Amino acid sequence: MNVFRDSRPAAADRPPRQPPPLPQPTTGLRQRLGELRGPGVRPRPLDARALAALAANPGCRRRSLLDGAGVDKAALAGALGSPAPFGQSQFALARGNSFEARVKADDGADLMRLLHERMDAGAAPPEPGAVAVPDLSAAGPEGRAARTALALREATTAGGWTLLDHPMLTLEVAGSPAYLEPDAVVVHPDGGWTVVEIKSFPMIDGAADPAKVGAAARQAAVYVLALERVAAQVAAATGRTVPVRDRVLLVCPKDFANLPTAEAVDVRKQLATTRRQLQRLTKVEEIAGQLPPGTTFDLRLADDGKTVTRSAEELAEAVEAVDAAYAPECLAACELAFHCRGRSRAAGAVESLGRGVRGELGGLRTVAEVLEAAGTGRAEDGTGGGRAGDGRTGDGSRGRTDCGAGADGQARTDATTGPYSRAGADDHPDTALSPDAPATEALRRAAALRGEALAAARGAQAEEAPCR
Repeated sequence: MNVFRDSRPAAADRPPRQPPPLPQPTTGLRQRLGELRGPGVRPRPLDARALAALAANPGCRRRSLLDGAGVDKAALAGALGSPAPFGQSQFALARGNSFEARVKADDGADLMRLLHERMDAGAAPPEPGAVAVPDLSAAGPEGRAARTALALREATTAGGWTLLDHPMLTLEVAGSPAYLEPDAVVVHPDGGWTVVEIKSFPMIDGAADPAKVGAAARQAAVYVLALERVAAQVAAATGRTVPVRDRVLLVCPKDFANLPTAEAVDVRKQLATTRRQLQRLTKVEEIAGQLPPGTTFDLRLADDGKTVTRSAEELAEAVEAVDAAYAPECLAACELAFHCRGRSRAAGAVESLGRGVRGELGGLRTVAEVLEAAGTGRAEDGTGGGRAGDGRTGDGSRGRTDCGAGADGQARTDATTGPYSRAGADDHPDTALSPDAPATEALRRAAALRGEALAAARGAQAEEAPCR
């Protein structure tokens, strides 16, 4: 049975568990990450959108390291010759900022009204002027995070409605702290906390674009995870259980006007997924320790601060020193996706076709291996002529294919060599590379069906051709 976290009974007889403190980078690690960025280069902070994309692909050590070190991936991609042509336009940013200011005007009167209507109608409505809006300004992200935690603790103890405008939260990511800034967090009179996401895409007739709502839910789930840590700290200090609601308030323009409307979005699924994926991330210190000595992603900008003086070849060598896990989904979430896609295609990796295809192919890692596995299956049926499209010449021998290089960098042109040979299959009858493996058997069947279809099509064309 699905139960909202804020509806569960509080365990008054169980002392709250204090979470471990956020790990701080050691002096050696901090120095190493600074070397990766380059001397004098300020780290680029992580936001919730980047964290959601990182959690969606936890196997990408390249992104984990670059994000953990604070490297500007957009500038790096441009220097590599593969810039990412995506991101919000200046018009969209200005429209979003204008709409957010409209929603938060008059101490968030419209925002608090919408939240009361959509998520807490049983509580006393927030009266004008009665909503507390604490000042969260402080020096640096660490200071703002501490000020936010103090404001949340005071608001929870005092009761009543409290609106925190752009609080600063912390979350452990790959062994180092990341600082996050949600649009708003509201403290309810019962002490519960709700994350508020303000977006500029419209809700037309009460419904918004599902893809955009999904992206906003994943982003909000990161904020909820960070807020849960603060709630545990407050509970340890006060002895009072603090419910962090796993429903967030999504505020958008209504239809085509600039008037705000809102809906409660359940993010329990995104919470579970993000929490699990973030736990799978490899520690940044471990990845950095495996790099060749002297590896750096420094662009070596000229005195104007814009011109890159380091060669693309050197940067590419540094980037390739860290393993990547490319998938087509990266194109909408990572600045280096076009560079990784080019390298993946050049290597003939099946990952460039999608995670679903990669999973279906089992131990086959390259397009060349896939084509050879399909052709190897034809070697056992004893036919000499071969079929169209099965990779054989008229005498039944293997013909050279243009499918690129295999994992060893050599084009495979002989069925008697390579991991799919008869001898290799006999030595490993149960592996995914065996001709009897399910993936190989499916490929052989697909190749046979393709050959039959092409032969039938050519026969039909021959019958329809006019006599000359």
